[in-house]
Formats: sequence, C-alpha cells, structure tokens
Amino acid sequence: MGQTVAELRNAIRVAVGRFEREGTPAFTKEDLAALCDAVGYEIETGGRLPPKAEMRAGILSKIGFVEEENPEEAPSSFRKDELKAIIAAVQES
Repeated sequence: MGQTVAELRNAIRVAVGRFEREGTPAFTKEDLAALCDAVGYEIETGGRLPPKAEMRAGILSKIGFVEEENPEEAPSSFRKDELKAIIAAVQES
C-alpha cells in the first residue's frame, strides 16, 4: 500500500531536518523555507518569509514539476503526486 499524504509530508519534513507532526497538517512557512533550501530554491530570508504560494511555486519549478514558477497558479497545498516528486528530489540531493 502506498504512503498517505500525511506520511509523505512527514517524510519530507524529516528529510529537510524538520520534525514530524501528528495528523495531516499542511506545511508551515518554516517547513517550506527548509524545503526551499533543500531543493536549491533561494528565498529572501531578511525579515519575513515569503508567502507560502510563492515558496510552493518555487519548489515545484525547481524540481521540474512545472515549467514556470507562478505563485498565482500554485496549489493551496501540495497534491500527492507533487509530494512524491518532492520527496524524490529531496532524497536525491
């Protein structure tokens, strides 16, 4: 049986040095910032973190899941197929 979305999120969190969370919570800004760092997507870290949509779009673009980085079209949370692509990219790096 395949991994659930919650299991994939936690595997990604652990892979980027964050902690596992119970239930099915979405990624926090800090989780996404760590993920950006892991895939090589540079974000401005002076002061506040960028919006989640911007970081999600950058991550998907950086791992080659989408051709163009577009925060306006970024999903409100990663879908299961996106999570699988992210974990594969993180494990390769």
